[in-house]
Amino acid sequence: MAKSAPQPRRFPALLRQRAASFGHAFRGVAAALRTEVHLQLHAVATVAVLGLGWYFGLERWEWALVALAVGLVWSLELVNTAIEAVVNLVSPEYHPLAGRAKDVAAGAVLAGAIAALVVGLLLFGPRVWALVAE
Repeated sequence: MAKSAPQPRRFPALLRQRAASFGHAFRGVAAALRTEVHLQLHAVATVAVLGLGWYFGLERWEWALVALAVGLVWSLELVNTAIEAVVNLVSPEYHPLAGRAKDVAAGAVLAGAIAALVVGLLLFGPRVWALVAE
C-alpha cells in the first residue's frame, strides 16, 4: 500500500497552536513576575523609565534605544529565571557546576542591566541635570 502524502496543516489549527504558544509565554512572564523579586524591580524601573520618557518627550530613535534596553534586561532576567529553575530541578543539592551556571546567568543579567543603565544615563542624564540646575 502506498503512503499517502502528508496532509497540509489546516490554517485554523495552526493559528490556534500559535495562539496557545503565546498563552504559554504570557503565563511564564506572569509566573516570573509573581515569584522573582528582581523582575519586580525591573518592572518598577520600566514604569519609571517609560514615565521619564513621556515627561521628557523622547524622540523616536531614543524610544527605540529605551525599548531595546528594557527588552534586553527583561529577556535576560527571564532566561536567568528559567536557568535557575532547571538547575534546581536537576541538581537540588549544591554542586559547583550548578552554582557556576546560576552565577553566569546572573552575570548576564548584570551585564544587560549595566548596559541599560548606560543608555538611561546618556538619554536622561543631561535632561535631569538641566532640570536640577535650573
